[in-house]
Amino acid sequence: MKKTVLSAAFGVLSLGVVFAAPAQAADVGACLITKTDTNPFFVKMKEGATAKAQELGVTLKAYAGKIDGDHDSQVAAVESCIADGAKGILIAASDTKAIVDQVKKAQEAGLLVIALDTPLDPASAADATFATDNLLAGKLIGQWAAATMGEGAKTAKVGFLDLTPSQPTVDVLRDQGFMMGFGIDTKDPAKIGDEDDARIVGHDVTNGNEEGGRKAMENLLQKDPDINVIHTINEPAAVGAYQALKAVGKEKDVLIVSVDGGCPGVKSVAEGVIGATSQQYPLMMAALGIEAIKKFADTGEKPKPTEGKDFFDTGVSLVTDKPAAGVESIDTKVGTEKCWG
Repeated sequence: MKKTVLSAAFGVLSLGVVFAAPAQAADVGACLITKTDTNPFFVKMKEGATAKAQELGVTLKAYAGKIDGDHDSQVAAVESCIADGAKGILIAASDTKAIVDQVKKAQEAGLLVIALDTPLDPASAADATFATDNLLAGKLIGQWAAATMGEGAKTAKVGFLDLTPSQPTVDVLRDQGFMMGFGIDTKDPAKIGDEDDARIVGHDVTNGNEEGGRKAMENLLQKDPDINVIHTINEPAAVGAYQALKAVGKEKDVLIVSVDGGCPGVKSVAEGVIGATSQQYPLMMAALGIEAIKKFADTGEKPKPTEGKDFFDTGVSLVTDKPAAGVESIDTKVGTEKCWG
């Protein structure tokens, strides 16, 4: 697939960036709305959408929030896409519940709405979802952590560095998936924080970035300085957690696991900063999304989910250089060949 280098910044939502399409297909417009323009995951997603849009002759406008959780900017972006007469929207929603009303407005205006990576709440609010199986991604790192610790898993002290207080579906799925894999009763699997397992030290939010991860890790260390397992929503948060641990000389005492599989994250696994990560494939998500919008514009046909699932599964692989019995994984050499960012 042709790769396009993106150089523009997208901090202000009203300034959507337009990628020109051939004149004969100028009437097919699409929007990509991501959570931020700084997380390498969304940078790669935009790259995939841009390359496929240029290939198919689709005019693409890209929007991003200022930070993860910037719901208001995403609402404004949806409204702009409707006003522009776009044929479809690809969205990685910051607030998966609150955005539903705006999604309905777009659908009523005739747009196809596809959720990328993060299912809406309810998932059926989108016309389709192209995503990693985030529950499986969480399960894989939970299973790996439990197998790696062996008997120590029974008395582990576990902390969770989650995304935002609104608990978007991607956050819940990864968090609860980890618990299932590690052997923790999730209670309500659709909710973070109602568990009563004595091994849980606590939850904190990171906004999916290094600074948030560092602060959240510091908070959990204050609750229990003997914490020894950390689940992180993504790799930037994991790196922040490692920095906080290193500052107090505990970086070798805590097992950190994560999800994303970006090139910096895979490098962190190779260096021992992160024990294991679940790798997902954002470029594929976005490219397939653009293909679906073009097909919808041409034929009116909507995309179908993977057989046996309520979304189109774009795959996930556990990346670690310390494989655990019974948990399928790839090493960082293979992970580097498949990584992004």
